[in-house]
Amino acid sequence: MATVVAVEKKKLEQPPLDIHYLGDRVLRQPAKRIAKVDDNIRKIIKQMLQTMYSADGIGLAAPQVGIHKQLVVIDLHLDESDVPPLVLINPKIVKSGSNFCTGEEGCLSIPGVYLDVIRPETIEISYKNEQGKPSTLKATGLLSRAIQHEMDHLNGVMFVDRVDNNLALTEELNKKGFAFSAVKPVR
Repeated sequence: MATVVAVEKKKLEQPPLDIHYLGDRVLRQPAKRIAKVDDNIRKIIKQMLQTMYSADGIGLAAPQVGIHKQLVVIDLHLDESDVPPLVLINPKIVKSGSNFCTGEEGCLSIPGVYLDVIRPETIEISYKNEQGKPSTLKATGLLSRAIQHEMDHLNGVMFVDRVDNNLALTEELNKKGFAFSAVKPVR
């Protein structure tokens, strides 16, 4: 039986990886597909999970920690130690629902900024798990939003690039010391 990458869901004083912030060029570079899922990739997954838990996040994409690989970790069950995190390697959206919904998003790379983003309500993705096994997943609600948000990072897109309200965007970024010029609108 294949085991998942096991990491305790707790904050570390010294997380293994550094999170990059809005304005850092590293966040704008597209990630490369992972050819082989091996122990090196599983080590990165473990470090990403430890870093995400340490930052109180529910999702983290490899580019956010300066690793240009198509790798995402998500955990919507931070208080449930028996629920394993979701690990997505080379994720690809194969189907999007026709209904869109607005929801507030935040990002570990833009701490303290929370704004509304419109995204498809449901998605279906294909990906490989941490054992390299091809899988598919249908997601709705927060999970759908988290997957889309993290997958955007794999293409050098950040959630602020999708915010329609420029006034609120400028105000929130200024409050937290981020430059509006770092936003690259996606329409």
